Amino acid sequence: MGNHSQNYTGYIGTYTKGDSQGVYRFTLDPNEGKISAPVLAAELKDPTYVTISGDKKHLYAILKEAGSGGVSSYSIDDETGELTYLGKHLTPNGSYCHISINSDKNVLATANYGDGIIELYSLNADSTPSGVTSTVRHTGKGPNKERQEKAHAHYAGFTPDEKFIVVVDLGIDQINTYGIHNGVLEKVNSLTVTPGSGPRHLTFHPNGKIAYVVAELAPEVIVLAYDGHSGSFSEIQTIRTTPENFQENNQGSAIHISADGKFVYSANRGHDSIAVFQTDEETGKLSLVELVSTEGNWPRDFSIDPSGKFLVASNEESGNLTLFSRNQETGKLTLLQKDIKVPFPVCVKFL
Repeated sequence: MGNHSQNYTGYIGTYTKGDSQGVYRFTLDPNEGKISAPVLAAELKDPTYVTISGDKKHLYAILKEAGSGGVSSYSIDDETGELTYLGKHLTPNGSYCHISINSDKNVLATANYGDGIIELYSLNADSTPSGVTSTVRHTGKGPNKERQEKAHAHYAGFTPDEKFIVVVDLGIDQINTYGIHNGVLEKVNSLTVTPGSGPRHLTFHPNGKIAYVVAELAPEVIVLAYDGHSGSFSEIQTIRTTPENFQENNQGSAIHISADGKFVYSANRGHDSIAVFQTDEETGKLSLVELVSTEGNWPRDFSIDPSGKFLVASNEESGNLTLFSRNQETGKLTLLQKDIKVPFPVCVKFL
């Protein structure tokens, strides 16, 4: 490695309790294999999830404000990574838990956990959210009486070709696919997974034909075949994310795939680990490579850096980030740093 490789900027969405004040920014130096002390990048209430536009010019954060919630937009300084506030839009159906943006930067999708609501926003020419164009409310419940008393949408993301939006609903054990027609969501497909598993987040294989879903209420990853024409999913495998003998409380949180599609990573809150899986090139099915401690409590999210050589995990309850180097041949993780302080970190996103 030469000394010319560039530093990478990352952002952390948090719960603004304790010392936390909003979105934090950090720098990863790939030569040193070190993360700088995170600094406050944007002050706002409970920006638990953020997303960055494909052109890396804008960051969007969910927020709470006086009983409602919404979306806040920022421009990103391409030299420093600093954020400049541009605008926001509030809605009575706020309190979102997930946000995504399409590559044309004209549609934002949000998921609301509490009420099982998905909302679409249009964006103005200046990339600020202009308003909600469509609202869908999921109904139903699941067998887990405490957590599935009603619908709980936890993820709303675009399919690889951006023809559809996929919504993962923990409360009703469903993965629903929506088309967008004139800014309005129209359901095109629905898959019900194992009752009580509580699916939470999803990631697509780069081939666009396979998706991986982490369940929260059962320690498993669900492997799905995806049909891009109809927007439909079918189950092809379920695999455990924790050891067979681990019987304590565990809640799956985040799932991400390496850019080459060879490895899937899934985080366990409770077991406090990341499960590393290898993908089968033919079928997309998974096999467990290893389980690695996140060196903290309640890993809510993690992210692979743009070079693919590092992985950063966020431990919500212990308030620390953990940096690993990632072997691109084996997928394995090696601990580099674990005492990077951020209060109540939830989401990690690299620029």
